[in-house]
Amino acid sequence: MTLPISLEFFPPKTPEGAAKLRDARKVLYQLKPEFCSVTYGAGGSTQKGTFETVGEILQEGVDAASHLSCIGATRARVREELANLKAMGVKRLVALRGDMPSGFGIGGEFHYASDLIGFIREETGRDFHIEVACYPEVHPQAKSPESDLQAFATKVHAGADSAITQYFFNADAYFRFVDEARKVGVNVPIIPGIMPIASSTQLMRFSDACGAEIPRWIRLRLQSFGDDTASIKSFGLDVVTDLCERMRAGGAPSMHFYTMNQAGATVEICKRLGA
Repeated sequence: MTLPISLEFFPPKTPEGAAKLRDARKVLYQLKPEFCSVTYGAGGSTQKGTFETVGEILQEGVDAASHLSCIGATRARVREELANLKAMGVKRLVALRGDMPSGFGIGGEFHYASDLIGFIREETGRDFHIEVACYPEVHPQAKSPESDLQAFATKVHAGADSAITQYFFNADAYFRFVDEARKVGVNVPIIPGIMPIASSTQLMRFSDACGAEIPRWIRLRLQSFGDDTASIKSFGLDVVTDLCERMRAGGAPSMHFYTMNQAGATVEICKRLGA
């Protein structure tokens, strides 16, 4: 496989989960990822686990990117987090607005991811490579596709180096989005986010929450398999491998896999692509 890849994990909640993730990473490192990112819970709720997982990945000899969200955060807290990450040897950040924990108001000193990106650049110059999120099928809270595209452009102009998309299954949505971004002056790499399909109920739940469209033909096929997990996984591998082949053929700069802390599907897809 000629395209570089990166991988995303979430911080495990239990010692057993941490052990399973270490095992999964050992297998996934055979794919030689450019970097591994680690997510950050609403309002910074997983900060300790995020930073611990980032530290482990760095100790394993792989470049690690910490997610960093700003809703509800103060400038002092973010300044402290940046200092901690820099001291750990982190060179990449995924800068996000993030979600507030339920039951909280907005609060904090940042309202948009672009505010956070500008602050990181003010505080640390070019010490970090900053990734941002973007949405080929439009952010679920956006007023319009145009305003969503403009919000993305604002993040890039604030100092982002590259972008990772929300996952999608419609390749045309990605290519159209890239074309539209280029027309408004966004020239950074736009990396497609790839979600392997291992469980149909989990996928439906995530997609409904984050606004990712599951094409009707995929949804109906998944529903037709019922509890037949082997058929779901086999179908999912075919669908996602085909999507990745289209990304590669269409000139995507790399691919970012949302692993869900599992190795199997991502490794199999990359193997089918020639890794």
